[in-house]
Amino acid sequence: MDAGVEARLHAGDVTFGTDDATLLGAIRDHGSVSAAASELGRSRPRALSRLEALESAFGPLVERRRGGSGGGGSQLTDGACELLARFDRLRAALSGTAQVAETVFEGTVTERTGELALVETPAGTLRALVAGADTDADAGVTVQVSVRADAVTLHAPDDAPDEGATSARNRFSGTVASLDRGEAVARVGLDVGTETPLTALVTVESVERLALAVGDRVVASFKATATRATVI
Repeated sequence: MDAGVEARLHAGDVTFGTDDATLLGAIRDHGSVSAAASELGRSRPRALSRLEALESAFGPLVERRRGGSGGGGSQLTDGACELLARFDRLRAALSGTAQVAETVFEGTVTERTGELALVETPAGTLRALVAGADTDADAGVTVQVSVRADAVTLHAPDDAPDEGATSARNRFSGTVASLDRGEAVARVGLDVGTETPLTALVTVESVERLALAVGDRVVASFKATATRATVI
């Protein structure tokens, strides 16, 4: 499923996005603005106009060489290369975030304080941020609560920290229902009494340290700030 996440960098009123990264990449690969514009099906004046807008916000991006014995052309500045690298890192981070599994519970708001709501679910009461600070998410309203798998921490029942000793105030006890081990990361499905298992994404090292196996009892904890409640 496409989560619709797009990377963007901002400087003042100017936004650097995928089309801009593609333009700089084409200039780097083809050695001129004209060749890059032609490759991308854009006009040269349009490409130059966009470069001018980007450079007004992000600084010099393209060095233009006049014709001569070596010929003319364009190359990216060090600043442009760093901007592309920043954009690629941001895009990779957002892509990884979008692809992380999440668990969705359905529950009823029992209390609302600002952006935070208490939600009663079949697994118990949890704290969640109200998506967009939805004004309709008052007590008695049904919501869907999503929990990102990489936000869930697993503990052995006897080693779980006291609730007051951690910022991860949401805590469910459950049984390991599935365990899918990769090379470095494992996806653990927990039966916490809900129709959909709670999914946790943890390192294989953690699985081995906890000696996890299907059927084991564990305690799962996660922060309210990693939990989103949306009115349905």
